Amino acid sequence: MARWLLNSFSLILLLAVGSLQARLILPLSPDDGQLETKGAALFAAPRVDDNSAGNYRLPNTTEPESYNVELWTNVHNGDTQFTGTVNIDIRVLSETSNITLHYRQTSNFEATIISRDVATPTAIPLTVTPELQREFLVLTRTTAGEAFGANTNWTITINYTGIHRSDMGGFYISSYTDDDGKQHFLATTQFESTNARHAFPCYDEPARRANFTITIHHDPSYTAISNMPVNTAASSSGVTAFQTTPKMSTYLVAFIVSDFESTTGELNGIRQRVFSRKGKQDQQEWALWSGLVVESSLASYFGVPFALPKLDQAGIPDFSAGAMENWGLATYREQYMWWNKQNSTINLKTNIANIIGHEYAHMWFGDLVSVKWWTYLWLKEGFATLFSYESNDIAFPLWDTYQIFHVSDYNSALINDALASAVPMTHYVQTPTEISNRYNTFSYAKPASVLYMFKNAWTDKVFRTGLNKYLTKNKYTSCDEWDLFASFQESADELGFKLPASVDDIFSSWSHQAGYPLLTVTRNYNAGTITITQKRYVANNTDTNTATWYVPLNFATANKYDYRDTSATHYLLNVTETVISDVEASSDDWIVVNIQNSGYYRTLYDTQNYGLITAALKSQPWRFHPRNRAQLLYDTYIFVSTDRLSHSILLELLGYLTNEQQYAPWSTANTILTVYDRYLRGDDLYYHFQNFVKLLIDPIFDQIGVNEIPGEHYLNNYLRIVLVSLACQVGSNDCYNQSAKKLSEYLYNGTAIEATLKTQAYCAGLRSTTNDIYSRVQSDLLSSSDSTDRSLFISSLGCSGSTSQLLDFLRLSLDAANSLSYSERTSLLNSAYSRSEIGLTASLEFLETNWEAYAKLSDSAKPLDAALRGIATYVVSEKQKTRLNALVDVVKAEGPSYINDDLSTTIDSRITSNFAWLEVNRDPVLNWIEDSFRENGSPSLTSSITTILVSAMALLLFRLY
Repeated sequence: MARWLLNSFSLILLLAVGSLQARLILPLSPDDGQLETKGAALFAAPRVDDNSAGNYRLPNTTEPESYNVELWTNVHNGDTQFTGTVNIDIRVLSETSNITLHYRQTSNFEATIISRDVATPTAIPLTVTPELQREFLVLTRTTAGEAFGANTNWTITINYTGIHRSDMGGFYISSYTDDDGKQHFLATTQFESTNARHAFPCYDEPARRANFTITIHHDPSYTAISNMPVNTAASSSGVTAFQTTPKMSTYLVAFIVSDFESTTGELNGIRQRVFSRKGKQDQQEWALWSGLVVESSLASYFGVPFALPKLDQAGIPDFSAGAMENWGLATYREQYMWWNKQNSTINLKTNIANIIGHEYAHMWFGDLVSVKWWTYLWLKEGFATLFSYESNDIAFPLWDTYQIFHVSDYNSALINDALASAVPMTHYVQTPTEISNRYNTFSYAKPASVLYMFKNAWTDKVFRTGLNKYLTKNKYTSCDEWDLFASFQESADELGFKLPASVDDIFSSWSHQAGYPLLTVTRNYNAGTITITQKRYVANNTDTNTATWYVPLNFATANKYDYRDTSATHYLLNVTETVISDVEASSDDWIVVNIQNSGYYRTLYDTQNYGLITAALKSQPWRFHPRNRAQLLYDTYIFVSTDRLSHSILLELLGYLTNEQQYAPWSTANTILTVYDRYLRGDDLYYHFQNFVKLLIDPIFDQIGVNEIPGEHYLNNYLRIVLVSLACQVGSNDCYNQSAKKLSEYLYNGTAIEATLKTQAYCAGLRSTTNDIYSRVQSDLLSSSDSTDRSLFISSLGCSGSTSQLLDFLRLSLDAANSLSYSERTSLLNSAYSRSEIGLTASLEFLETNWEAYAKLSDSAKPLDAALRGIATYVVSEKQKTRLNALVDVVKAEGPSYINDDLSTTIDSRITSNFAWLEVNRDPVLNWIEDSFRENGSPSLTSSITTILVSAMALLLFRLY
């Protein structure tokens, strides 16, 4: 299934590192999360592998060979009823008195069975006994008779009825409304992981592969598509029959009955089509083109051609899964299929190609070769996540897509895998709920990161050859991780690539235990040796765990900073410590472990090495790979947050950003600085922090600006979003002025704002603007009928730095005559108090005089209670705390029915947590910055000022001459 929803690919780092550590309290975008949401994505504890009687696994007494599924639907008129007939050819493996299948929410079963071992078989009636809890359909002979003997062959026929579900699972009904207001219905499928049983009784387990022949009866005005091309000879008006599939898993079967229209292309003999609602064909071109080049890239990389005769994509109006890799018919939320240059963002363009890369990678990993059981979900999702980036890197090499991987999936894995709730990549689950809960970091981002590590450590050639062997040897079958390991081992042996231990031992040390290593690197500067120790990384720096892994290592130094060769030169061989003496570096040279940051671990250096790295970064940042620069910032921040390093090391390191021009480092820095800004903005000395950040960001902001530049690097589009947001957040006058001008020219002169920058242009443009422009945007909000634009306007109006403007904006929530919906009304306060200290103060002022009216916006939802809790999340000063508590006391005394009993407890907890962060971090950060602004200045800021002056002089000369 598809990836996690990291659509901006600028990861909002969820730094859950303890109550006294840095916490990100940032508003999450609705698009943040997992692209594929086939399950609840919760953390579930592993259970013991139990395949005994009474469990949720089907008995091993029979196996399917083929299915002939025939369905009747009148979904064209919104009818939710469907009927079906399924014929299943089975083989009996051991004598049994019953045959057990899966079913879900279907009924009115009529079943018979005939032998395929006799010339003139007679249909034998079957009694159908549903077992609801395990969703078993138990078939037994209606009249007493002999058991079904081992090694016999039978055909089961079951007639049944069902209802098109409305929860976007199984064989479900969906709809869309066209531009004329007419509603169009369609029926579509989402079977992963246990929903094929809703469309037809079946052996609904991934290893029970079989051939499928699908026939669908539908209204002649509609068309049907499925995994395979249409069988023209067997089809007629209102009846669409499809060619028989290769052996495949039930959860990959798919069919859609709709009035969709399509766009068609072909590359390397593979026909591809993109289907979606009528009227959107002009926006399908990018998805079609991406599909063509991504499929070609993957087939070439694996050395294994796509196995089916065609490959379709379809955008579904209602689709909870995000995307789904049905073999030959990938399905998506429809917004992941549409893109046009005028109105769509660069982020969306990248996301579409990335999601297609994920789903198309599944055509090999998961479809051609499936998993034996959901224990090994990572065996398909990890590969799909990795190759969503690798396929894009091959197809679109100028994108530098692994910078996006680094700040999204890689860091997401490191964050979540450090939690106490983390589970191993490989662990057993059984019930449908447990299976659904496997769709999380430990099946997606972590295995992608581990696979990427070994792709680099073992060389791409060994990795690629191993994948070819795995796919070729195991096609049309189901595998577990040991099959993959065997292919890697065979590849390494065949290519003469020597490993320090078996692939089984190396890889299973990563797949069979939760977490990842913290490597502590201590240099003996006199002896020229490096001592590296490992233990599992956890937030608690006094933890004494002794977990170990087989850790691949490599090094860059001041004298050897070639980052092209990422193969491992050394290993930590599942031991806690090793001493390395053959890395060439003098006592004055810096050393960096983990070239390109391809290894899945954190690295903590001694203080002296941090000093050498920082000095080199400030003078020659190009000697460090961009992903190493990003991770140096990220790890240092994590180590400061967990009391492993002092704040001064991080703040000195941040000083090099005056010379930074790449996306991944700035994205990481933005996350760090936004955390600090969030907590410090209520402080009397906040202006010191603002000035510090402005010194860091001004040089690159002067180059990038607020407008797209023709011909610039692709990732500059991402970088500009980061820079505009951060620069305006800390009060950059240049950012204010440029953004206000950009917005004004759009509103009054019609000068278009680039789609990628629209969100930033509105928020930044309204931070310091005239009342006329602010009122204009308010009017646009109230008059707009576009939900996306309304959301943008609400979010941006809360960015204002004017109390009077904000109060005027917040009063809209109480005006029953305007066009705001309830959810919009109750989002206005959050838009203000989450943005700035002024916004929080204005929110308190608004509620102090209007709390009762605000509470009456709903009789049941208690919007006032929610607002007060939300405000408490952002309270970071005694003045704010006193004011909020006073307001709560008034409400408790005069309107206790408007709030919940635990309101005060929750508010106190949130404020206490914020103050605890300030207790640990406020003085070290602000004192260091204040000291840096003294007469002589610190090295980092002196360097920053020099850089700014040089840049300004160069710009002046450029304009003069």
